[in-house]
Formats: sequence, structure tokens, C-alpha cells
Amino acid sequence: MEICIGTDIVENKRIQQAYEKYKDRFLNRIYTQNEIEYCLNKKEYIQCLSARFAAKEATIKAYYQAFKEILTFKQIEIIGHKNQPAEILLHNIENHRNFKIKLSISHEKKYSIATVIIYTA
Repeated sequence: MEICIGTDIVENKRIQQAYEKYKDRFLNRIYTQNEIEYCLNKKEYIQCLSARFAAKEATIKAYYQAFKEILTFKQIEIIGHKNQPAEILLHNIENHRNFKIKLSISHEKKYSIATVIIYTA
């Protein structure tokens, strides 16, 4: 078994500035429709968007370590669950290898952080 790890931290202000400048163009380039709806319904939607951005970056890093393939932002969907950990759903990947992927995200006023671990068989 191999363990591959990706971590990313994002300054929430950076995501806020991108959102304010580009609006839907930014959202639709980075996030799935489910992610957009989930985050924009939150009081602290910038933190929600930032945490998902960090999670996507961390996923890209861990996945590349494991499989030497680069994912795009839209291939990665972060599914939120009330009072439960978020999880990762990967779209349109050709990888048929057996693996598990785990996610931990956190955010506060200034920063959002994510760690992704991929376990390969």
C-alpha cells in the first residue's frame, strides 16, 4: 500500500477578490454547480468556497503523487454533509486502479486549509 498526501492553504481574501472581480466566470471555472449552490447558501460563503478551493488543490497534489496524472478543478467535487466530514467525488477519470481518498478541511476568518490522503492498493 502506498500513501500519498496533498495539503493546501488559501487566504480567504484571495478567493473573495477573485469572486468579486469575476463573479460567475470564476465560480464556473473552478466549482461544480452543486458546490456553487451549497456554498452560496451559507452565511460564510467565501470561507466555504475557499475551503473547497484548498481541497481541490490538495487533491490535485495527492492524485499526481499517486498516479502521475493531473486533474482539473472541475473533475473534483467536494460534497458537504451537515455535521459530517466532507468527501471527494471524482468525475471523468480514466483511472481504474483501486484506491481510497480521504479529505479533511477547515476554515476560519482569514484562512482555509485542506489535506487529502490517497491510499493505493
